[in-house]
Amino acid sequence: MSASYHTIITLEPGKRSGKPTIRGMRITVYDVLSYLAAGMTPQEILADFPYLTEEDIQACLSYAADRERQLLVAHV
Repeated sequence: MSASYHTIITLEPGKRSGKPTIRGMRITVYDVLSYLAAGMTPQEILADFPYLTEEDIQACLSYAADRERQLLVAHV
């Protein structure tokens, strides 16, 4: 991935209850991860949401992996 997820994933208190969103839009990281978990391919997500990019989807995965790593460190 060329850009860090930090440049793509945004947190705004007044938007989507402060959940992490993609580039300040109303689609959340959770939305994208849920679509992937339900079996949608990245190509299907991009077809349904043409304003998203492959980099956005990768950023969601990177964000989730980083959060998981932080949770593991906090529990040790």
